Amino acid sequence: MKSQDTPFEGGPMDGRVLPVLLGATGHPPKTYRIPVPDAAGGPPTVLVYRRVPRAHGKRLGLVRGWKYLYDPEGGRSGGPRWPWSRPDTRRGTGPDNTPSGKPDDANG
Repeated sequence: MKSQDTPFEGGPMDGRVLPVLLGATGHPPKTYRIPVPDAAGGPPTVLVYRRVPRAHGKRLGLVRGWKYLYDPEGGRSGGPRWPWSRPDTRRGTGPDNTPSGKPDDANG
C-alpha cells in the first residue's frame, strides 16, 4: 500500500506530519480519526481531522497536495446529503396538510 506524509494543523496534532495510507484513487481519506486513550481508564477521546487542499497548481488549478485541519466538533458535516435522510421542512403540520406559509385557497 502507498502512503503519503501528510501535515496536520490545529488541535493537539498541530505541526506533526504523519504517513497516511492512500486509497484506490491515490488520495488520503476525507476524515482522519485518532483515538486518544483516557488516563482514568474511561472511553477514549476521538480527535477528528478533515482533509483540505494544501496548494493548487498555477496553470490548471489542480490540487497539489493535502493536509488535515482539526475539527473540534467532530460531527458529520461532510458527505452526501440524501433527500430521504433529512427532515422535510416544506410540509405544513396543519390538520388539512396545507403547506405552511401559504393561505388556504379553495379556488386554486
